[in-house]
Amino acid sequence: METISRQAPQASPAPAVRAIADRLHSAAIHLLRRLRVEDKAMGLSAPRASALSVIVFRGPVTMSALAEAEQVRRPTITRLVDGLERRGLVRRVGHAEDGRVQLVEATAAGKRLLQKGRSRRVERLMQDIAHLSVEDQQVLARAAQLMEALRG
Repeated sequence: METISRQAPQASPAPAVRAIADRLHSAAIHLLRRLRVEDKAMGLSAPRASALSVIVFRGPVTMSALAEAEQVRRPTITRLVDGLERRGLVRRVGHAEDGRVQLVEATAAGKRLLQKGRSRRVERLMQDIAHLSVEDQQVLARAAQLMEALRG
């Protein structure tokens, strides 16, 4: 991955930097909300889809780590996982090295469902991007690289 050049932090961000951050934040939220429409076909609530995504892409995870990733309390994540488990999308398994620890992992059905949802969102976004000029598509490609670099 390409690195981005970073200037030394200033005491307070310049108004232009704050404006960029504000616009990027707003645009990202609106884009994700629009693409989330495609998730309805999965038949999962947004919180369950989000938890399943963490489980699929992070791999087997403890309930505590999942609750932390989803920024919810343990009882909430337990209810979400219970619902996913009833649908056959995840299963609880023992930790290989510590029998006291239980992990949650995605089943093949859970992985397929999440990948189909992701494919639908990407397809919809692809259709929108295809209507842009080649130059604008290149700008978005560069923006994607920069956003990936900002993830840390």
